[in-house]
Amino acid sequence: MKIAYRIFAVLCLSALLSCNVQPASPVALPVHPNIIFILTDDMAMSDLAYMPKTKKLIGENGASFSHFFISLSLCCPSRTSILRGQYAHNTQILDNELPNGGFEKAYQLGLEHSMLPVWLQTEGYRTALFGKYLNGYPNLVEQTYIPPGWNEWYSPAAGSPYTEFNYTLNENGKLVEYGDKAEDYGTDVYAAKAIDFIKRNVNQNQPFFAYIATYAPHRPSTPAPRHAGMFQSVELPRPPSFNESDMTDKTKTFLWRPPLSEEQINTLQDRYRLRLESLRAVDDMVANIVSTLESLNQLDNTYIFFTSDNGIHLGQHRLMEGKNTPYEEDILVPLLVSGPGIRAGLKVNALAGNIDLAPTIGELAGASMPDFVDGRSLVPWLQGYKVSNWRQAYLLERGLTENDQSSQDFGVGFHRIPAWMSGLLEPPDLDFDQQPGIYRGLRTDRYLYIEFSNGTIQIYDLQKDPYELQNFASTATPALLDKFHTLLSKLQNCAGESCRANEISP
Repeated sequence: MKIAYRIFAVLCLSALLSCNVQPASPVALPVHPNIIFILTDDMAMSDLAYMPKTKKLIGENGASFSHFFISLSLCCPSRTSILRGQYAHNTQILDNELPNGGFEKAYQLGLEHSMLPVWLQTEGYRTALFGKYLNGYPNLVEQTYIPPGWNEWYSPAAGSPYTEFNYTLNENGKLVEYGDKAEDYGTDVYAAKAIDFIKRNVNQNQPFFAYIATYAPHRPSTPAPRHAGMFQSVELPRPPSFNESDMTDKTKTFLWRPPLSEEQINTLQDRYRLRLESLRAVDDMVANIVSTLESLNQLDNTYIFFTSDNGIHLGQHRLMEGKNTPYEEDILVPLLVSGPGIRAGLKVNALAGNIDLAPTIGELAGASMPDFVDGRSLVPWLQGYKVSNWRQAYLLERGLTENDQSSQDFGVGFHRIPAWMSGLLEPPDLDFDQQPGIYRGLRTDRYLYIEFSNGTIQIYDLQKDPYELQNFASTATPALLDKFHTLLSKLQNCAGESCRANEISP
């Protein structure tokens, strides 16, 4: 997996790797650049329009990905995939809670012993986490537990961090309580601690990896006091899929549901405004981090990644607020990357996803990737190259199949510890109203193809039907359906190199 990207650039210029080269000449790049990874919680692609500082400072000064997808659109599975570079069927983290997911299962499986921060430490990086880790942390362990690979740790261990106030941080093994004052606002606290970490490591000439995971805009979407009410005139987006008028193409996977009521729509409107307001503190954080790097002369030595763990639906297909569907609003999220060698305003249309983040960051840092990694490095795209033989299909997943490891592997009585036992108040995620159950599917450049556990198939032509209003499975040619079914059969149980090999030929 490891190919030093500086060597990659030279080989591309020699036409040895079948790349179409855009840059006129290779760019001198740092050997051990600093890396900052910013992860929001439940952020829709459209939310980025209300984050002008982030758009300008990272997006306009770096690369923007238009086809960046989440394989399993739910918090804990996605976060585990980000840190491991694997599809969820390989991490075995398929839910936010036991028996099929959560921090507890990741801990029991020992996944933390080989994750991105561990790999970066081997290259001499100092690593730190600020904010949300895996859902369920720190159930099963002491509240002062720090996972392998992290030199510094600032993650909530008790209280109600989702509300941004009245929580307890595990600060490097010491429990520190935060209250309800304006200066206790969660996003601002994580930002201040991250900036302090950046300054200390720059002063020590030490390469660092800062993983900053906000709770915004996850419900209850509490805005910072300074931002409360600033978007009260913003209207909830109502694309053609909003409160979808004709659901007959989906009736075999959705239980029948009436159109959204006026009261439900008003609730979504209020929720939407709070979400946008909560993201403004994240926008401020990005600006403060960039300003700090500028003052330390480190912008040319630092990569900044900005993305979300999953998207969100707010009224599309008659669904109230939630995620964990295979539809575009849930699986498509922003990915912005700035840093040395990345041309300002670069637009990347390559099919990419959350399993690619670990190998990308690993390659930038010069770290070797374990053979179990399913994803592929995005570094050549960031450097402006167009790579042939790139992924043509991305796997989508939801739920436990007969081929996945179940809770029985942990013995009788292994179940989720209630939140009150750990003291961490975690609101439940709304996951598609428990519908439509298990599915596996594919997202290609043009199509969304889904096989549901009840035998139903959905397929959408996104060139003709970008809002996924008409499932045309009943009229699709047998050849098209067979092609996608055959590829999905290969990918749904793929591992490592077999994932990358089978993704190339849909």
